[in-house]
Amino acid sequence: MHITQATTVSDGLVAAFAGLVPQLSSSAQPPTRDELDAIVSSPATTILLAEDDDGAIIGSLTLVLFRTPTGARAWIEDVVVDESARGQGAGEALVAEAIRLAAEEGVRTVDLTSRQSRGAANALYEKIGFRIRETNVYRYDPS
Repeated sequence: MHITQATTVSDGLVAAFAGLVPQLSSSAQPPTRDELDAIVSSPATTILLAEDDDGAIIGSLTLVLFRTPTGARAWIEDVVVDESARGQGAGEALVAEAIRLAAEEGVRTVDLTSRQSRGAANALYEKIGFRIRETNVYRYDPS
């Protein structure tokens, strides 16, 4: 297994997200080719891919890097590993690479959120060194 960065959008990448996104969210639709292209081409986002030894995509993570007046920030979003490959280190490798890339950009801290129901993911994040922050997360939904 190895970690790569998505630099182009292929049929294989579109198909991989069609299989991975439903495992992450029952309400989200997999991204279209155009949506993936917008993510891949954005300077603020990096899609990391976990690939097995045969080159099949078995997981992904999106790293968001941005600057604010108080410093560089990093946010990890949409970490998902195919259920057939879970427990083999792909999630940990994806997060480790995201942390490495964030550090290269001068980011001191990396944030992420995870639903309480995702026990294995939460255990992984804590094992890596993430700690629950005392903060409020607000969401505005105009619908």
